[in-house]
Amino acid sequence: MRTLELSGVDKVSSGKVREMFAVGADRLLMVATDRISAFDVILPTTVPHKGKILNQISAFWFELTKDIVPSHLVSTDVESFPQPLPQYARELQGRSSLVKRCEPLPIECVVRGYLAGSGWKDYQDSGRVCGIRLPDKLRESDRLPTPIFTPATKAQTGHDINISLDEAIEMVGREVALQVRHFSLELYKWGSRYARERGIIICDTKFEFGRIGSHLYLIDEVLTPDSSRFWPADKYAPGKSQLSFDKQFIRDYLETLDWDKKAPGPALPAEIVEATSERYLQAFRMLTEREPQLA
Repeated sequence: MRTLELSGVDKVSSGKVREMFAVGADRLLMVATDRISAFDVILPTTVPHKGKILNQISAFWFELTKDIVPSHLVSTDVESFPQPLPQYARELQGRSSLVKRCEPLPIECVVRGYLAGSGWKDYQDSGRVCGIRLPDKLRESDRLPTPIFTPATKAQTGHDINISLDEAIEMVGREVALQVRHFSLELYKWGSRYARERGIIICDTKFEFGRIGSHLYLIDEVLTPDSSRFWPADKYAPGKSQLSFDKQFIRDYLETLDWDKKAPGPALPAEIVEATSERYLQAFRMLTEREPQLA
């Protein structure tokens, strides 16, 4: 699935990987497609089952973490959706969520538990990650002494921009910024413990929050291979980059090409697509200890 139109249902937006539809005044329908993006470019090749796996992993985590912070999720049962949505069960089954319509906060809530990616590059240059001083002599992929909260702005185009906690406070207010920092760290700590017991290291992740009045909700997706770096725990070896269950596999392939990382992106060969799909499936099975709904 690349794009989706539902007759009689107003589309609100079409993002990198999701289609959003209005359902009355206070609900949205989120549909996860099989599109995949890398370096902020939507690639022309889709990854089979990706949208269903991401949608179902998020629903799994929303349920498990509801005692830490409530989420926007109302239901993933298409038959319970308002009319006329049930008639589109074939298109929506497994990949759609009915959610509360929230006002999204304008920041990404990133938590890093290990030294990788842009954080590793920052550390090599300055001994800091997003302005936070870290111990000397850490290696790539080392576990940090404690997880750190490193917010970023949400960019409509291009890359998100890392900001300090003080800048986040200026954008959303002190009380809200401190609340989402607390929730983000608690979600990461709880989720990473849970995943580690099942053989997955969550290196880092990002959360998004929204408001209805004065109430905060966890929104969008949570602890998925698209919003996180997932590493197989039995292969973990600090001092180098790690094997992964997430789309880092595709980024690594794209880095071998003569591509300027601007649209249009290159098509992916069949073997890369198949291996990526299998990584998403494996992450789902390990985390949930069940099979995803793919039919």
